[in-house]
This record gives sequence, structure tokens and C-alpha cells, in this order.
Amino acid sequence: MAARIRIDRSGPITSVQDSGRFGQLELGISASGPMDRVAFGEAGPLAGDGAGAGIEFSMLGIAFSVLEGEVSVGWAGGQFAVAVNETAQAWPGNGLLRAGDQLTILPGPAGNYGYVRFAGELDIAPVLGSRATNLRARIGGLGGRVLEAGDEIGILGNGAVPLVDDVAEVVEGPIRFIWGLHAEIFSDAVRQMFVTERFRVTSMMDRMGVRLRDEAGVFGTAGILSLVSDPVVCGDIQVLGDGTPIVLGRDHQPTGGYPRIGTVISADLDRFFQLRPNSEVAFAPVRLEHAQALLRGGTV
Repeated sequence: MAARIRIDRSGPITSVQDSGRFGQLELGISASGPMDRVAFGEAGPLAGDGAGAGIEFSMLGIAFSVLEGEVSVGWAGGQFAVAVNETAQAWPGNGLLRAGDQLTILPGPAGNYGYVRFAGELDIAPVLGSRATNLRARIGGLGGRVLEAGDEIGILGNGAVPLVDDVAEVVEGPIRFIWGLHAEIFSDAVRQMFVTERFRVTSMMDRMGVRLRDEAGVFGTAGILSLVSDPVVCGDIQVLGDGTPIVLGRDHQPTGGYPRIGTVISADLDRFFQLRPNSEVAFAPVRLEHAQALLRGGTV
């Protein structure tokens, strides 16, 4: 074992995550994985290991100490304040921590999620091929639960020399989506308002989904909307029976009985999940071909 850390302070929904647990949706288990996949990917090379699991923390940050050994650590995601032994560090960034050192991450001006990754693999047994915590299914990570003060985690191996990659360019503008399977359930007028009006992110958010406030009353006349349950995916924009829109997250339920007017494209999911409560959000439709090109790394 290269090192062992102890969680000293942990905000809500802090959890162990890796790239995700794919291919299990038929068993009712979503893929999980990081809410911001790009930021998770940035933290890996900064630590010197782009393959291992890491820790996803929420808006209030995290603090942990190294109990034994030494380990290279990388951090990225959102905009937070970070210090090692009370000495401020750059964000995003990295550092070599030794026994007795403490890393503290405090809230910053933007973002809901950040990531700490290590040079080496977390000493946690995979479940169904992944160490990712699925809080809904209660599997992965430490007993399928959030991390708490006092938890200890071992780190195996030493990884490689940290790499400082360019930080991904932040895309601005509306959140892009493709029209969903049930878009035609909504009238032309409602669909038009959906792309011309603004919504507001509420504080009712977690890894399962983000509720939006429909201040313009886009879905105010939609009535009670319910369907026979069918499969859903991360990014689906589901309209609940009372007209509340909710964008499904990484730990989404396997099926849903409310109509989905659209699905946020993969290229914009990270950006959407980092929007803090009270942020205004607009949606813009794109064609499936354009969304696929963005996913392959094409022109934004």
C-alpha cells in the first residue's frame, strides 16, 4: 500500500467514483460515474494516474489527511479554494502529500462538483466491474454510501509522473438537447416556449436529478402527464405530473412514467450539472447528427 487517507470533513453526496458501471441498466442499475466527466478526467493526469477511481465532492468541499505513506494528488472541477496544510494552492492543480499532511477544499465561486484523484488505485473492491458509488442502488464505494468524517481509504501503487494538461475550454450559451421520444405529446406552443423561455435551477438536486423552476409557466397548462413506464437515460428532461421539469442525473432510476420532452446532449451534461442553484438556464435543440459529432470531438 502506498498511502492511507482519512476523511476529516465531507459535504453532502461526497462519494467514490470511477468512469462508471455500464451495461447494467437491464438490472435496474444506472452507470453512475462522475457528474462532470471532463473534470474527473482532468484530475487524473494531474495526479499521475488517469485510470483509477477518485473522490467526487459537492459544493461544500472536503478535507482529508494522509495517515501513512505518500501520494501524488490531483484536483479539478468547478471553482473551489484549496490548501495543503493551510497553504493556498492553485485550482485546478496537484501536489505530493506525505503522512501528516492535510488537504482542505472549501467552497468557491462556481460549480457543484469537484474531484480528487490519486497516483494509484483506491483499495476498494469493484462491484459489477466498477468502484463507482451508486447511491440509489447502494453499491460500490464504501458500502454504497456517501463518504463521512472518519472514513479511511487505502491507496495502492504509485501511478506515474503528474501531467499538466490544458484545462478544457468552457462552452457557454444554452444547454443543447435533442427532442425526446414524447416531444409530440406537448403542443407546438409548449415546444416553442420550451426553447424561448428560461428556467431556473433549484436547490433540489442530487446525483439522481436536478429540478428546474418553470417561472414562465411553460408547462403550466400541460395537465397531469403520465405514461406507461419505460427506460430512461441520463440527461432526459422529464416533465412531472405537476409540470415540474427535472433533468435526470448519473444515478437516475431505470424507468420513468412521465414524458421526456428532450434529452440533454452528452457534450453539455457536465456543464449543466455544474450549474448552481438559482442559475438561469435556456435550452436549444440540435439535430442528432450534430450531437453525435460533438460526442466524437467535432466542432462545438
